Amino acid sequence: MINPTRTTASVDTSISKETSSRFKRRFMVRLVAVFIGGMFLDGYILGIIGPVTGSMRSDLKLDALSLGMIAAGPLAGIFIGSPLAGWATDKFGRKPMFLVDMGLFLVASGAQFFVTSGDGAVIQLAIIRFMMGVAIGGEYSIGGPLLSEFSPPKLRGRLLGLTLIAWYVGFMMAFIIGTLLQDVGTPWRLVLGTSTILAFVLFLARIGLPESPSWLITKGRHKEALAIAHRYIESPQMHDSITGEMDLRMIQEAQAAESGTKIKNASFGMLFSRQYWRATIFTAGFWFCAVTPYFAIATFADEVLNQFGFGGGWAGGVGLSALAVAGVVTSVLLIDKLGRRILTVPGQWLCAGILLVIGVWGNAPAILVLVLFLAFSYFNAGYTTMTQVYPAEVFPGHLRGVGMGFAASFSRIGAALGTFALPWAIANIGMGATMVVAAAVALLGAVLSQWLAPETKGRTLAEISADFSH
Repeated sequence: MINPTRTTASVDTSISKETSSRFKRRFMVRLVAVFIGGMFLDGYILGIIGPVTGSMRSDLKLDALSLGMIAAGPLAGIFIGSPLAGWATDKFGRKPMFLVDMGLFLVASGAQFFVTSGDGAVIQLAIIRFMMGVAIGGEYSIGGPLLSEFSPPKLRGRLLGLTLIAWYVGFMMAFIIGTLLQDVGTPWRLVLGTSTILAFVLFLARIGLPESPSWLITKGRHKEALAIAHRYIESPQMHDSITGEMDLRMIQEAQAAESGTKIKNASFGMLFSRQYWRATIFTAGFWFCAVTPYFAIATFADEVLNQFGFGGGWAGGVGLSALAVAGVVTSVLLIDKLGRRILTVPGQWLCAGILLVIGVWGNAPAILVLVLFLAFSYFNAGYTTMTQVYPAEVFPGHLRGVGMGFAASFSRIGAALGTFALPWAIANIGMGATMVVAAAVALLGAVLSQWLAPETKGRTLAEISADFSH
């Protein structure tokens, strides 16, 4: 006979395990890992092209323009993919888009194994890597909101900041792995395709992840939101955040009903409405000004340092990357203790001053120039960490995906400008003037952040969006 008491106890035990603190912590570890993996892939696919450039150039008879198309493909894809995925994730949900996005990357990455050697190889590679960039762009506007909406307020900044560490590590690991594989004669197609392995693991790991409670609230599905929050979210403060977002949404719905209007779905036009223009201008402008000088200087580190009489190598390019990682780690460790503004605003003023000194002091000792560039790399990376935090916090739930997608896309304009304009600027206006222009960009970011950057430490997403949307 079946013992009813035993059956009931078994069911109760199963339910309690699925709502236990241990279950919830394991879920957060899984969510953080799959999003960090996506950011690792972003850095990896941008970095892996470097070690195979020589063999690709020889095998496919590439000229400079063709090589530039292939290298720039992911950046162009991120520019397109971030806002499109942001719109889609606000419309269709975080859960399905998070899986579709990695599925697209998996297919595109695997296609690199099958690139032909004929005349169409350049177009094939450019399209494939463009699609990989579209998928990576989606990681910013899907994964960022999803992680912020599940993270406890006291850890949210740290968890979001970890993603930038993953990007830098991915970029460096791509260089190491690609170089080692090339040294042993591995074909360039296989080297490029190594990203497929991690993409497959991440795709499997994302199956079964829950929908964001915050997104469900924007669709009026309050009971589902509370049920998911109860099962997956441990922090009482996070429960307050979910309830707060629900209350705000219900108030908005009531106000809309009274005025005879209808709550609009997320759109790009809403980003520049009276309510949300501050969040849009700040996140997009700050991100643009943070990455533009860095991409230019880091990409052409050897050439820049040679112009000032100092060689590259370990002391130059590798040193800049190492100090950048140190800057991100410092911010991640301090962000939830000191707050966002103090790690955002002063560093930008300092970097603007550093670049101005480099540009104006034309006969500065080479060793001093190196120290200044290393200091720039450290402090720039420190406040660049906030580009992964602020966009995921300041937008309301129904615009979080679109807002972060737009900011990420706009930042890629800066990355492209920094990367492609610097060689022209050095040749036409000189290194000193080029550094002065870079200082002006950093200065613009400092002024913008001084004006608009909020303090969001320890606050719920509902509180932040309510204050920043008026």
